[in-house]
Amino acid sequence: MLYRQAGIRHRRYAAERQLWPLTFDRVLVGGVVLFLLAAPFTLDRLYLGSYLLPWLLWSSAALGLNLLMGGAGQIHLGYGAVMAIGAYTSVHLVRSGIPFELALVLAGMTSAALGIVFGAAALRVKGLYLAMSTLAMQYIIDFTISHVPGISGGTQASLQVPRVTLLGMPVTGEVTPYYVALGLCAVITLFMLNVGRTSFGRALAAIREKDYAAEIIGVGTFKYKLLAFWVSSFIGGVVGAVLAVCYLRIVTPDQFHLDLSIQLVAMVIVGGLGSVLGSFFGAALILFAPIFFNNAIGTLATQFGLGISTDLRSHIPLMLYGALIILFLLVEPLGLAKIYDNVRKYFLVWPFRHVRK
Repeated sequence: MLYRQAGIRHRRYAAERQLWPLTFDRVLVGGVVLFLLAAPFTLDRLYLGSYLLPWLLWSSAALGLNLLMGGAGQIHLGYGAVMAIGAYTSVHLVRSGIPFELALVLAGMTSAALGIVFGAAALRVKGLYLAMSTLAMQYIIDFTISHVPGISGGTQASLQVPRVTLLGMPVTGEVTPYYVALGLCAVITLFMLNVGRTSFGRALAAIREKDYAAEIIGVGTFKYKLLAFWVSSFIGGVVGAVLAVCYLRIVTPDQFHLDLSIQLVAMVIVGGLGSVLGSFFGAALILFAPIFFNNAIGTLATQFGLGISTDLRSHIPLMLYGALIILFLLVEPLGLAKIYDNVRKYFLVWPFRHVRK
């Protein structure tokens, strides 16, 4: 059958190193890619701009954070600040006349530079101390952006994103920003899928498991941790720039507070640490579960005439959303990606349940 793994015998290293060795996996990935490419022509503009576009952007941000948390085992509670640096840098650059292509690279480099400065100080500690160090970074960047008029214009000010072009195409409307976000997400996804095959990815895996053991076998832990911060911050800066130009259109200081960083950490943990697919699952759950519960509660209250106060009606979806996250983590602590993997492996070897890939 199409989804079975029986009969696979690798005779070449290239075949063994395929990202998707099973025909079913290749067909599934191809179907998802075709759906995403055809989405502007098959879906309503509301769904395209309000659901698919933010999902691609938050998934890209979760992938960048997952490189640091899942790949290197380093917690980061200030990723929202990293994205804020990229967003404000790109907006100021395009407002001054610099092409958007160059502004993207410079936004990533600026975020990476500041990320590596804070990372160098934070990497002298571990665990909860590292979490507090990155949390301090979030508060410092928030305060600086809000209280330096040259950056944001003030705590209540907003920066209008000007009209920009990418490769000669104006980034306006719904379709072009969607394809820009899709292209960025595809590049980051391919990078994350292949980074584990490189010496950099293997060094991060060794550090994640036991950093002092990695140091003994010759892996420079401080060097690779700092490099992980640099790459992760660069991705966050580029995603922040695309988020500002393609989705937000108006940048304000309150868009990148601690709440955003906590949501990104939740996406990575709920989806699955170190899992590329888990970043997409986690972003979908964190983004869409509150919307689904809010619409469901409103529909039930209207149809059955339930006398629910406005305050309670606004809090019930949040409680259900939190309970759903706890339920998923109780069922499978390794995240949604592991649940999907368990189901996939069941069908791969059914009915021979004792066999596992």
